[in-house]
Amino acid sequence: MTGILLMDKPRDWTSHDVVAKLRGLLRERRIGHAGTLDPLATGLLTIFVGRATRAVEFAEVQEKTYIARLRLGLVTDTQDITGRILHTCDTPVSRGELEAVLPRFLGEIQQTPPMYSAIKVDGQRLYKLARKGMEVERKARPVTIRRLDILAEGPDGFDLEITCSKGTYIRTLCHDMGQMLGVGGVMTALQRTHVGAFSLQEAHTLAEIEAEADDRSRFLRPVDTLFASHPALALNAIQEQKLRNGQTIRLTTDAPGPVRVYSQTGEFLALGEVTNRSGLELRVKKSFFMPADSRAGKS
Repeated sequence: MTGILLMDKPRDWTSHDVVAKLRGLLRERRIGHAGTLDPLATGLLTIFVGRATRAVEFAEVQEKTYIARLRLGLVTDTQDITGRILHTCDTPVSRGELEAVLPRFLGEIQQTPPMYSAIKVDGQRLYKLARKGMEVERKARPVTIRRLDILAEGPDGFDLEITCSKGTYIRTLCHDMGQMLGVGGVMTALQRTHVGAFSLQEAHTLAEIEAEADDRSRFLRPVDTLFASHPALALNAIQEQKLRNGQTIRLTTDAPGPVRVYSQTGEFLALGEVTNRSGLELRVKKSFFMPADSRAGKS
């Protein structure tokens, strides 16, 4: 079983919980995901099954979009509502005051990872140190916020829509906005709505997958849909044989750039890159075809 499964992760489940559940439902050991969601978060979790796990690295770097609820006037040690309260402030903040600081968080910014994160410092996970009451210096890292809008205002806070790069901590963004406003802030809810071109509207729930007892593979989409924005390149029989054997393929057409590579019969073979160094040639960035020994049933 191979393909991409778009999941709507429920609250209070870890991303690892979802993967473990799917291993049992799909009866497939090779399952991975692109972009961890904390237990508090819900929404789109992109799951890769079987040989499609080779594409995880390409999905991880894609932009992601979230809807987050920001509650101002509160600071916690985890930077979200699940943490220990460190500070409260009753000073009200208007929508206009919040809107005024948003531009300062757009574009490439420096963000210091929270202590409650899986990042390693000197070989130790930060969250393990935080649980011991320790705090260590963390280096700020560049992240990019392409979109940051207020969707709604209510008694529980402000709903924000954020499109950002890999490595962005939305709860840290909420914390930092609160600090800039002088009242503190925490994230109280988070939903991921997009990963690259994939949308939460296309996702399935665990209940849907559990209910389908006959053919759960129907929930999987082909791995090449991840690269749908790249042009397709069909190889002839000789070129395909060269590609399968790891040989260089000379081309007479196609412009330089990334391409989806297919066989004459339409099988997706690889994500490739057409280069123009000493004439056009195809370089394989990642293959997705089964090796010959695997197709023959060998280990």
